[in-house]
Amino acid sequence: MSDYHPPTDLEEVVNSEVKEWHFHIYFHQRNADQHQAALDLRDAVLRLRRDGAFVAVPLFRVNTDPIGPHPVGSYEIWVPSTSFSSVFSYLCINRGSLSILVHPLTREERKDHEIRSAWIGPPFPLVLSSLPVKTEELPLQYPSLKLGYSAPEPEFTLDQRRRIGANLERILKGEKEAAKAPMN
Repeated sequence: MSDYHPPTDLEEVVNSEVKEWHFHIYFHQRNADQHQAALDLRDAVLRLRRDGAFVAVPLFRVNTDPIGPHPVGSYEIWVPSTSFSSVFSYLCINRGSLSILVHPLTREERKDHEIRSAWIGPPFPLVLSSLPVKTEELPLQYPSLKLGYSAPEPEFTLDQRRRIGANLERILKGEKEAAKAPMN
């Protein structure tokens, strides 16, 4: 029997929700085709942001050499949770042969990169020793956008979330393939 029990208290889960994410686009820096593909993808993301498809902020710098935990050429795209699924979907479909590291932004950078991360495409080994284990400050990026951790208020109150959950359960009651939530 497992000693791990995921939290189920609504308030605790909502308060610990990740509000900002990084997508790191990796390319072999000595491969001109991959480097150009990474830059083309970056330009496409910038155009789509400009046109309102999603909120995604590529860092101005493209790293042509390894930096920090990233063992090859890379660049970072910051995404608030409200745009996560749109950006994830776009990058899954349009990454070509590039690999993308996806991780949350929390006070625990090393865990974010090591055990809370996911890869779109083949993974690369990271140099985790360059990352702090824990910091006191939330890693706010682009607070002027008032998104992510800088958002003025949550999208839904706890009561609104409870009503949404109860309504979902009512609707799903008639769906044979949907798992039922525990009663307690």
